[in-house]
Amino acid sequence: MMLTKKEQRLRRARQTRIRIATQGVARLTVNRTNLHIYAAVISGDGAKVLASASTQEADVRKELGASGKGGNAAAATVIGKRIAEKAKAAGVEKVAFDRSGFAYHGRVKALADAAREAGLQF
Repeated sequence: MMLTKKEQRLRRARQTRIRIATQGVARLTVNRTNLHIYAAVISGDGAKVLASASTQEADVRKELGASGKGGNAAAATVIGKRIAEKAKAAGVEKVAFDRSGFAYHGRVKALADAAREAGLQF
């Protein structure tokens, strides 16, 4: 049986989520589409979204300029900084990075590096 690309990614994501759940820390999840990138900090028990940021937010789109391109590494960096600020405002310092089965490369890496620089620990 052949798995689709999406099923393969979700299979990879499941392993990570199981491991993070045993740690009981908040997780920083990332989702990327062709046009946008989304990040959310979810509580350790998985019950609540503590902070979220995406390239679809109006002020982020302004910051990215007229084209509002959310599908590039520069946009991911902006979201990384925003999610770190929002998480700290919500009182979260330490998170586990959940890349949702996406390769740690390009936009996902740019977001992670920006969040680390802005003071999130993972």
